[in-house]
Amino acid sequence: MGSLSVRGLTARYGKTVALHGLDLELADGEFFVILGPSGAGKTTTLKSVAGLVDGAGGEVHIAGRDMTGVEPYDRGVAMAFESYALYPQKTVEQNLASPLRSGRNGTWTSAQQSERIRQVTTTLGIDHLLGRYPRELSNGQRQRTALGRVLVRPAEVYLLDEPLSHLDAKLRAAMRAELKQLGELSGTTTLYVTHDYQEALALGDRIGVLREGRLVQVGTPAQVWGEPVDTFVARSLGQPEMNLLDAPVDPGGVARVAGVAVVVPADAGGAVRVGIRPRDLEAVDGPAPEGRLVLRGRVTLAERLGRSVELSVDAAGHPVIAVTADHRVREGDEVTLSVDWGRVHVFGPGEPGPRLGSAREPLMTGRAR
Repeated sequence: MGSLSVRGLTARYGKTVALHGLDLELADGEFFVILGPSGAGKTTTLKSVAGLVDGAGGEVHIAGRDMTGVEPYDRGVAMAFESYALYPQKTVEQNLASPLRSGRNGTWTSAQQSERIRQVTTTLGIDHLLGRYPRELSNGQRQRTALGRVLVRPAEVYLLDEPLSHLDAKLRAAMRAELKQLGELSGTTTLYVTHDYQEALALGDRIGVLREGRLVQVGTPAQVWGEPVDTFVARSLGQPEMNLLDAPVDPGGVARVAGVAVVVPADAGGAVRVGIRPRDLEAVDGPAPEGRLVLRGRVTLAERLGRSVELSVDAAGHPVIAVTADHRVREGDEVTLSVDWGRVHVFGPGEPGPRLGSAREPLMTGRAR
C-alpha cells in the first residue's frame, strides 16, 4: 500500500491546457474521488499519475517515491479505463490472470493465481463466467471483468476511470456498494474519477471537484455537500440541481427572495444568489412553521416519481423546484414550501458565484439580528 502525492501537475494537448498545476494528497489506504463534468481533466489526471501523458509537468510521488522518469509499468499502479480494455481472444479467467503472469508483478504459482482470481471474482459476482470470452458477456459483465483485471493485481495505488459509466442505474447502485466493500477490504489507496455525484458521495472518503483542470474544492462528502464553495460545486451535487434565486440586497443587509426578507452575510454587496436544494424544501400542510424560511407559490408541474413528487413552483416570479412526499399536490394548487434556515446558502452574483455563508431570519421588528 502507499500514499499518493501530486504537486503542480500540468498537462497539455497541443495548445490546450488540460491540467493547471494540480495539487493532491492521498493518505495511505484512502479512497479519493474526483468529480467533474466531461472535459474537466479527470482522465488526464489519472493518465498523468500513471505516466501515460507525454510532457506532463509537476511531481508525482507514490509510496514516497518520486516517479519522475519512471516508466508506467514500474510505478506500482493499476488502472481501469472507461473502455473495457479486455483481450477479446482470451477467456475471463485468462484476462484476469494476465496481470499476474507479468514478471514485473513478481512470481505467482498457478495455485496462487487461482486463489487470487477466486477471491476477486467471488466478490464481483463473476466467478461463473471464467470460461467465457468477452463477446459472450453483457456490458455489466465486461465492466466487472475489466475492474477485476485491476483489482487482481497487487498495487500501491488503484486508478479507476469511471468504471461504472456503462452500466444501467440498478447495476451501478449494486456495484457502488461492492466497490465500497472492496475498498474497505483491500485498504489500497484508490483514485477514482466520475461525473456521477451519487458515486462520489457514496464512495469517497474525500471528494475533489474538478473544473477546467483545476480542483475548486476538496473535502469530505458532508463538507462538499453542505458547504459548496461556489455555485458550480453546488450544482454538481444533487438532482434536481440546487435552486439559485437572484436577489437584490438593501443597505441593511436584507435581501428579498421571492417576496421574503432574508438576512445575508455582511460582505454580500448589492446582489446575491440564494441557494436551496429541492430536497430540503418541504410542502407545508397548514400554518407555516416558525423558525424556517417560507416560500409560497403556484404549482406549474407535478411529476410523480414513485415515492416522491417533483414540483415546479412559480414563487413570486421565481421558478423553484421542490421534491416532496405529498402526493396530494396537483398542478395549479397554491403551495407553501419551507426550509430550515441552516440549509439556505448565499452565493455571490456571477458564475460561478462564491459561497458567502448561510442566510438568516430577520427579527420580527424587521431589523437584522
